[in-house]
Amino acid sequence: MSVEDWYRVDRLPHIFCAGCGNGTIINCTLEAVESLGWKIDETIFVSGIGCSSRAPGYISTDSLHTTHGRALPFATGVKMAKPNFNVVVFTGDGDLSAIGGNHFIHACRRNIDITVICMNNQIYGMTGGQGSPCTPKGALSTTTPYGMDENPFDLCELATAAGANYVARWTSYHVKELNQAITFGLQKPGLSFIEVLVQCPTNYGRRNKLRDVQSMISAMKDHALLKEKRDRLLAEGKPIPDGMFVVGTLTDRNRPALGVKQ
Repeated sequence: MSVEDWYRVDRLPHIFCAGCGNGTIINCTLEAVESLGWKIDETIFVSGIGCSSRAPGYISTDSLHTTHGRALPFATGVKMAKPNFNVVVFTGDGDLSAIGGNHFIHACRRNIDITVICMNNQIYGMTGGQGSPCTPKGALSTTTPYGMDENPFDLCELATAAGANYVARWTSYHVKELNQAITFGLQKPGLSFIEVLVQCPTNYGRRNKLRDVQSMISAMKDHALLKEKRDRLLAEGKPIPDGMFVVGTLTDRNRPALGVKQ
């Protein structure tokens, strides 16, 4: 097999907006899956509702396109019924952390043996550009026309605190690093959570002076702070620069996992 065999070419062209980074994440995921020698008939992709959740429709495996925020309960059911299946969830920041927030916490608490890949575009991209729990403070959206005045969730901190075994964050700019993180997460027993900050020029970018795709990608690149550098700054008593976010492997541990392959 080759990575091309994992795509449903009959479903192309895709529905994603021009400049959307979701395709990059799908590519990185399928390259990782292929490198591990997974089989199409032993792998299932699960998603909820949103731009990111359309991803399984372009993949050759069986898939579940579920109700809004409920991808993780469905994925948990699949894994418990079929522990030898490889189960991967695609979700977005709104789908995962708003209506699906409680399911996210408890999936991490159970440490169910699945991989969750969150395409975080920091807004509700499909339904009109509303603010999500991950919209940065001060950012504009259709529901925050004067700027978001609430603090955003840190999904990686939340996943770590709730009990996930592996937690990492990258961006759609960091293709090589993202592929490596997904490859590691797919093999890690327990719940692996990989957050990917991704550009949305249509709904986030145009409202926040980042309509140009390259501007969005450059902003992610320039504001990404490697965990190792963050740790050095903290050890030296130096402040973290404003607007920076941490990337890298944030948690890697071996808590007992639920639904591990027999």
